[in-house]
Amino acid sequence: MRLVIVTGLSGSGKSIALNALEDEGFYCIDNMPVFLLVAFAVNLVENPDDRFQLTAIGIDARSDHSDFQEIPDLVKRLRKSNVECEIITLDAQDEILIKRFSETRRKHPLTDDNTSLAEAIKQEREILKPLMLSSDLSIDTSSSNVHQLRKTIRSRVAGSKENHLSLQIESFGFKHGVPRDADFVFDVRCLPNPHWQPDLRPLTGKDQPVAEFLALQDDTQRMFDDIATFIENWIPSFQSDGRSYLTIAIGCTGGQHRSVYLTERLCDYFDSKNITTIRSHRELGDH
Repeated sequence: MRLVIVTGLSGSGKSIALNALEDEGFYCIDNMPVFLLVAFAVNLVENPDDRFQLTAIGIDARSDHSDFQEIPDLVKRLRKSNVECEIITLDAQDEILIKRFSETRRKHPLTDDNTSLAEAIKQEREILKPLMLSSDLSIDTSSSNVHQLRKTIRSRVAGSKENHLSLQIESFGFKHGVPRDADFVFDVRCLPNPHWQPDLRPLTGKDQPVAEFLALQDDTQRMFDDIATFIENWIPSFQSDGRSYLTIAIGCTGGQHRSVYLTERLCDYFDSKNITTIRSHRELGDH
């Protein structure tokens, strides 16, 4: 049996994530109070029901705040009872959340006459902190649209299996900010930059001329070997710790050439090792 707990900041895409899981065959329940979640989970273990073999439950900050402290321990108990249980959290930058509420004209669940939207978001972060810290997978939706988020949920959550670790390797540009959901960030700005080659500047790391240019640089091969070895050496430890997901971010200056090339090479390498990989290039709009 598999139980996915979906939570996150209001406006970050929780309902979209649950809808995507429902389309993948999950029995989905949204806005379940935490005290009911505990009772529901215990009942699942004591009275197995085929209808709930794949279950996703959405919870938000409107539950009793003290109840959230119980969820990490609940997850541990469920795993000991042979329930594949995981916590998925969704997040986004504050300014993005404020913009989304402004565009949709929806009311934040924690706002009132004395609480502004910015204050409500701050309160919600504090309430959800125990879950954010215990999350198996954190997804930053700041730069994702509805379709990209649904695709992420389908590939990273609906498609994952028990005792199986999935790697997401993402390229990005430091000048646009570091991905907030990355487990590890590798800075490859020290490598020779194809941007300064006039014929390579308009291309990306996916294009053969750029790949050939970078492949000729000794430092590129050393960087690839070091990153690949680091990830490969630590995958067993993450798996034994119960991790299902690992997000690796590869960054160069603009996110067009060096980081894209290395992301492609790393994904190809781990694909050849039969490790599930999801590649994305943030600055190319390829999520």
